[in-house]
Amino acid sequence: MSADFFFQDVRLFDPSSGIDIQGSLLVRDGLIADFGASPGRPENVKIVTADGAILCPGLVDMRAALGEPGFEYRETIHSAAAAAAAGGITTLAALPDTMPAIDDPALVRLLRSRGEETGSLTILPYGAVTRGCRGDELAELGLLREAGAVAFTDGGRAVGSSRLMRTALSYARGFGARIIQHPEDPSLARGAVATEGALATRLGLPSIPACAEALLVARDIRLAELTGGAVHFAHVSTAEALALIRVAKDKGIAVTCDTAPPYFDLNETAIGVFRTYAKLSPPLRAESDRLAVQAGLADGTIDAVASDHQPRDVDDKRLPFALASPGGSGLATLLGITLAQFHNGAITLAQAIGLLTSRPAALLGIDAGRIARGLPADLCLFHPEAIWQVVAGELPGKAQNTPFDGRALEGRVLGTWKAGRRVFG
Repeated sequence: MSADFFFQDVRLFDPSSGIDIQGSLLVRDGLIADFGASPGRPENVKIVTADGAILCPGLVDMRAALGEPGFEYRETIHSAAAAAAAGGITTLAALPDTMPAIDDPALVRLLRSRGEETGSLTILPYGAVTRGCRGDELAELGLLREAGAVAFTDGGRAVGSSRLMRTALSYARGFGARIIQHPEDPSLARGAVATEGALATRLGLPSIPACAEALLVARDIRLAELTGGAVHFAHVSTAEALALIRVAKDKGIAVTCDTAPPYFDLNETAIGVFRTYAKLSPPLRAESDRLAVQAGLADGTIDAVASDHQPRDVDDKRLPFALASPGGSGLATLLGITLAQFHNGAITLAQAIGLLTSRPAALLGIDAGRIARGLPADLCLFHPEAIWQVVAGELPGKAQNTPFDGRALEGRVLGTWKAGRRVFG
């Protein structure tokens, strides 16, 4: 059950509404009832105070794997919900490359209901573009959309067939949906585990050229232009791809993109001497690409920051680098790593919070990620200067495979509320 709360003397911050004031906010019956510099404080409400804290909308994570169904040994919906709450995330779009894949309307409805069962997290399922996410036959996109799929993707697998991608973009356009692509040429990526260059050569690792990302981005931009469909590129990680996206946006083509914290906080040197926690897909890039991603956050080319949460267990990672599963956990660290870009002066606080709230919400077509009277009280209270350290093995949730192990961060979540119910802190 939700309780009534009064957040007293906090910094209310919502870049989508231009709100940045020192004030208070009242939650009644799970909804935002009132807020402002000096709203009246009613009786019989719980008072929440936190000196120096910021109250912003609950974060909207537009890309995460949940482990369920099929990979519960890595993560479950409930363990992911606990990690999300600790990270200030109240809404999450779930990838469909599970076992079975989310290519059936019943599975879309099931994931939505399982999210409701947590009481702390709205789960928005993506539908698979192709049956089984195998890339050879189009899924029933219309039926998946009717069941509640917010967009379509094959998750960590690229739609490699140009013909299939063209058809998918055309169909999705008919009901106003996006195709979300993992931008990596499949033939160049096959067997690769690191970005091509001196480091991969020195370590003897099978590698993929960074241009493999741009090759698929260029193709899909052209197909979006041809069909009038909307394509979204996930976890963009290279300067070349971002340059293509920037030009396409200037031409008015329906192209958007997101990135994930590893691609603006880390570079390829993080793999060290075969450090499997830093084995990701796409792989970590050169420093010049990291700087280009950072610039893309600042100039608006990048539309959102997603956790790109890919849970793995010990047995997935305790293997030779070439054999270990790619992926990093990212729910609990999403806010802190993004705020590091604010603290180092690369982006403003408004940009950082917008990339995590209203901008991904707009891409998903949902009314979330903002503070407004009458909306559900999905809220995140954090202190922007509170210092903490990421320690694998001590993170909330089941997945501990963080590429940020040992990283000190400024910006810690103090509390998370879902529809007026405190779910963390």
